[in-house]
This record gives sequence, C-alpha cells and structure tokens, in this order.
Amino acid sequence: MSKKEILNKNQIDTILNRLACQLLENHAFLKNTILIGLQPRGVFLLDKLTEILLNKHGINDVNYGKLDITFFRDDFRRLDKQLTANFSKMNISVEGKKIILIDDVLYTGRSIRSALTAIDTFGRPIKIELLVLIDRRYSRELPIQPDYVGIQVDTIQNDKVVVEWEGTKKSDSIYLIKDL
Repeated sequence: MSKKEILNKNQIDTILNRLACQLLENHAFLKNTILIGLQPRGVFLLDKLTEILLNKHGINDVNYGKLDITFFRDDFRRLDKQLTANFSKMNISVEGKKIILIDDVLYTGRSIRSALTAIDTFGRPIKIELLVLIDRRYSRELPIQPDYVGIQVDTIQNDKVVVEWEGTKKSDSIYLIKDL
C-alpha cells in the first residue's frame, strides 16, 4: 500500500477560499441560499467554508444545515455491519430556497442521491447544487456531477482518497492511498 499526499494545508486553504468566492459570485451574498453539509465528512468542509465566509467576506448570516443520510442510503439494509446514524441539524426550511449540498469526496454519486432523497423530507427547494472538495472522476455509478469542485483526481476502483482535517488529525491534508 502506498500513501501519497495530494494536497497540503496551504493548498487546501487556497481551494477553500476559491470555492467561497465562487459561492458568493453565484449566490449574491448567499441570500435565499442554504449550505448543507453531509454527515459526517461534509460537515468539516461546511464548517471551513462558513468560517471563511464569515471572517474573510463578512457574511454574518450564513444559513446552513447538517444532514444525516444514513437511513436514506440504498445499501442501508444490505450491509453486514449495523450503520450508526449521525445527527441532522436542519433548523431552517428548505422550501423555496437554493440549496448547496457539501461533501468532501464525490465518488460513485450514491451519497448525493441519498442526500437528494433526504432533502425532500424537509421541503421542496427551488434549486440544488453540489460542492465537493475532491471529484473522483471516472468512478460514477449515477449521473451526478458537481457544480463546484476543489480538484479532480483520477483514480482507479481500489484507490482511496482520504481527507484529514485539523482537529481530527495533525493538519488539513488529502491523501491518495493505492492498494499495491
């Protein structure tokens, strides 16, 4: 097995700042927009983006939610291990709003499909977009594509992309792990 760093903390910071600027450009200071981080790993990315929007761009009223998709997964009852649910923090109505789903890595598209189903239980948004830090191209099982991408990484089926955030690990970094 080999482990190669794809992005370090400085590179991740640059990408996060670019993504925050793209959100502001396309969503007029996030009026009528809700950022929704997918549990568990998309929440770290959501927190980083909201911090940038607040501290660097002065957006004080970022509407956001944290969505658990555990019971909406298509493999929920097929796995041998029992899934453990995370919490959802959706204290805001999505009805008639623009939604930006946020996750760290887009791989097969199945998590995003689950998130789209889960969002329906909170109302009917007027638009849903997808922001991901890493897009693992050429591995999609569903026709789902991101609107905002940090970087695209070409991988093969057995590769893993691991995102580590400061607080859970030593520093923000992203690794490609190849099974040799």
